[in-house]
Amino acid sequence: MKSKLYLAAAAMALLVPMAASAQFLGTNEEKTTSNAYPQNFWSAKPTKMTPYVAPNRPHWKLSEILASHKGQTDWVQPIVRNREQEADYISLGAGKVTKKKMYADDRVVFIVWDGAIKVSIDGKEPFTATKGFFVNVPFRHMYTLETTSSTPSLRFEVRAAGSPPLYALTETPDAYPGRTYVKVRGTPGPAKEDSNPLYVDYMKEFNGSEKAYGGKFVWDDHFTSNILRGKAAASVPPDTALGHFHVDFTEFWFIMEGKIGIKIEGMPYFTTEPGDIMNAAQGRWHRAGNDPGAPWSTRVPFNPRPPILHNFEPE
Repeated sequence: MKSKLYLAAAAMALLVPMAASAQFLGTNEEKTTSNAYPQNFWSAKPTKMTPYVAPNRPHWKLSEILASHKGQTDWVQPIVRNREQEADYISLGAGKVTKKKMYADDRVVFIVWDGAIKVSIDGKEPFTATKGFFVNVPFRHMYTLETTSSTPSLRFEVRAAGSPPLYALTETPDAYPGRTYVKVRGTPGPAKEDSNPLYVDYMKEFNGSEKAYGGKFVWDDHFTSNILRGKAAASVPPDTALGHFHVDFTEFWFIMEGKIGIKIEGMPYFTTEPGDIMNAAQGRWHRAGNDPGAPWSTRVPFNPRPPILHNFEPE
């Protein structure tokens, strides 16, 4: 009974945004709902557990990623590859600037984890993003990133799967498998303004505060990302508390703060550190929450639809 109450409370906490500044919520119409489905139903769960195919892992530890690239300044570590989204950890050396590029139909989101990055997006005022910044680059906006710190910058970047970058004519495009770059003139133009913020300074807004939060960072019909911050759980639920699964999509999280614990079907409960990534493969039961080992914890989930269906155990 206790496990069911915990699950119900967890579900509500995920779906009901808490008070936050307009910088986060903007004027977006609220897209989440606290209403449970009115009746139980048969859900299509994979007969065999979805395997983790490289580079996908249940848990990427930042400490291990950094150790594997020790002594390097410019590197890319593939982290997530699924049907809808891909994500990498990317290090860019001091003084380096990316090629001027854009993406055709989907935004790019990244979280800065070290160093300082000057973000220059066509039509926007340039700004410098430091550790903890969430940055949202709208589609069809040319942009460049420049490391302005004396040490390499490090960012966790999420993009639509299989979407090649498009480059300004002043650049030489990087090779992309199965594609040939040709000169074109495009229409329609850059993405129109929406209420998704260009950036959020997490450290300024939350670090060291007693502020719980459960609202969104960016939402559109192909991209969903929330900021979920709360106090430590009193205890870790038993393994019999399965959580939920998603029929069509994989869900992954960036750990911003504290200790997030997760139980994924077929694996023991494990905890994460800030900068780590955890990944629940499509169709696997999973239960993520704030571990008792830290007073406050924050996770940032990434999903390709707003919101994806959560399939819980029937009452």
